[in-house]
Amino acid sequence: MQGIMIQGCSSDAGKSYIATALCRVLADMGYDVSPFKSQNMANNSYVTWDGGEIGRAQGVQAEAARVRPETYMNPILLKPQQESGSEVVLFGQVFKSMPGRDYHANFTMNEGLQAMRRALALIEQKHDMIVIEGAGSPAEVNLNAKEIVNMRVAREADVPVLLVVDINRGGSFAAIVGTLQLLGADRERVKGLIFNQFRGDLSLFADGVRWIEEYTGIKVVGVMPYLGDVNIEGEDSLSINFQHVAAAPPEQTLELGIVRLPYISNHTDMEIFQYEADVNIRFIDENLANLDAFDAIIIPGTKSTIADLQHLESCGLADKLRRYQGFIFGICGGYQIMGQDLIDDDGVDFRPGSRQPGLGLLPVVTHFQGEKAVSQVTARGSHPLLLDMPVDGYEIHLGRTEIVAADVQPLWRLAADAASEHADGAATADLRRAGSYLHNVFHNDNFRTLWLNEIRRAKGLAERPLVDTQAQKEIQYERLAAYARKYLDIDYIMSIIKKEI
Repeated sequence: MQGIMIQGCSSDAGKSYIATALCRVLADMGYDVSPFKSQNMANNSYVTWDGGEIGRAQGVQAEAARVRPETYMNPILLKPQQESGSEVVLFGQVFKSMPGRDYHANFTMNEGLQAMRRALALIEQKHDMIVIEGAGSPAEVNLNAKEIVNMRVAREADVPVLLVVDINRGGSFAAIVGTLQLLGADRERVKGLIFNQFRGDLSLFADGVRWIEEYTGIKVVGVMPYLGDVNIEGEDSLSINFQHVAAAPPEQTLELGIVRLPYISNHTDMEIFQYEADVNIRFIDENLANLDAFDAIIIPGTKSTIADLQHLESCGLADKLRRYQGFIFGICGGYQIMGQDLIDDDGVDFRPGSRQPGLGLLPVVTHFQGEKAVSQVTARGSHPLLLDMPVDGYEIHLGRTEIVAADVQPLWRLAADAASEHADGAATADLRRAGSYLHNVFHNDNFRTLWLNEIRRAKGLAERPLVDTQAQKEIQYERLAAYARKYLDIDYIMSIIKKEI
């Protein structure tokens, strides 16, 4: 198989960024490229065209490669859950929930290994090139016997490895040397080193490059600078620490707060606002004295709705949200939290027989059900301010939510196909209180612009025109690829892909 694997000395070393960059670079060279990560752990998923779930990073990498995201690009997705370990998603569909001990003891070398091999075979049949992303570090010696995401994948695919280290963390030389030392025979697969997140004058690092090459005998393929001007959607909870500062003058900005839930999922629903020049983005936690500084608040999705609602109650944020007078929008689990009651008779979300009062911001009641709704959908606005507005996105949730009062209206009529149209969401007449199951709803430029302009008018600011975020995303992919071409030795990478070295 022709391809390359990106592994890291640690989690969050920049593997996803490097893999995304190479997907675009190789696609620009004329290759049909498939991204791949055999096992991903993240509650930030991507829904494929056929209603399967994969890790967000592989969906983004497929976009960068200009190919349709498919479930074989991430055959195993682990979604951490309250009390029950993780939900295991196998080729896009829920397999079962299991604690970590059972997963490692019974799944990895059975269904897991089979899934990894099947996915690699499909990629070899369908694509010219593979860009593989590892997970964590390949030097986790306690896990290596049953790992199916790092060197075992490199061996199965028979591809060379680039090892990435985040120099911004400090200790990068020790991290590289230590990782290589612990790899054993697999060390021979490492054909290049990448220092990532470098800040400062690159010429001052020449001695460091020379030393590590001489000490390890492995070429430094590149030193990637800190890319403050590149915004690519994040993969997991490590990326929710970001805050975005608007380019507009302070007196012309909107303050958008995102409630930091312990089991937050699909937080990329909110990252789209970074393309708006007048929107500051900050996360809200229990340490915030009051919410008056925010013009709008989003309660995001969650993998454990009742547990996160209980967290909001215990830390005092629930009462602060109830008193808040600005705009509030709930997405998926956040929508459920905004309602009057959450009922879990079968223990689908929390415990059997659970009944939890919601924030009471919308007159809706949620009943949790065992069957998970996962599908890409199109929708038309049914709320008077959104009438017939076309939007699209995806559903991925447990539960059915019903409006129980006449003073709010559904937001949308959703449909995965002609036979499945149904009402979704609820909102007050002025959209100050609104919620929906539709993920990526704010990725619809028309709806995001309308919602923000309602907030701007309420604050006494001028309306702003629509921002074409798809064009902006393409700019980001191209910018990332340009950095890769500038700072990585692409010719050398191609030579190891072709096994000329």
